Amino acid sequence: MPVRWKITTRAGGVSQPPYSSFNLGAHVGDEPAAVTENRRRLAADIGVRDNRVIWMDQVHGTKVAVVDGPKDEPLGQTDAVVTAKPGLVLAVLTADCVPVLLADETACVIGAAHAGRIGARNGVVKAVIGQMASMGADPGRITVLLGPAACGRCYEVPNDMRADVERSLPGSSATTRRGTPSVDIPAGIERQLRQLGVHCVQRDPRCTIEETVLFSYRRSAPTGRFASLIWMTE
Repeated sequence: MPVRWKITTRAGGVSQPPYSSFNLGAHVGDEPAAVTENRRRLAADIGVRDNRVIWMDQVHGTKVAVVDGPKDEPLGQTDAVVTAKPGLVLAVLTADCVPVLLADETACVIGAAHAGRIGARNGVVKAVIGQMASMGADPGRITVLLGPAACGRCYEVPNDMRADVERSLPGSSATTRRGTPSVDIPAGIERQLRQLGVHCVQRDPRCTIEETVLFSYRRSAPTGRFASLIWMTE
């Protein structure tokens, strides 16, 4: 099945500052009606009904849900989702965390994960790869896109936090432009994916903190969320 990917920006919606304008997060304090309209516009833009976009109530955990049909409500306390059904659009909301989009086109299995510092440290990426494999995917065939996220040049953390993340997610330790401790979560995830047998890993080079066309919680909280989406065409 052909696989499609999409990453939204801040432009094109109806939300007012500080969520202007295409905020897709329903949990950040924006007007519910504005979020509903923005999500409606997104579904229309990619040519599906609203309930075929699968949203998650993300909690920085490692729970993986499997979906086989439309959903009228977000998946509760879920940070990764997998499907083998064409026409279901898997959505990840971020504003500095790493959106991870995965596809094995041969097995017709796709996945999406919200991998922030905590979720990535605790193994959400490994969990979603495992779920996809249980549905027939082969890590060697899986293609991964790591969407825009906070980069190691900007994501400053205390030294003990950097060391803690590095222990669980090797390759994530980094240093900011100022020479202070930081973490590069995309780098750690890419290394982990390759250790899991995934060979094709692409990275969107945009840093959410640097790119003002994207939402960034670290740059300007409170703020909205952009979406990274993956689906198989019917």
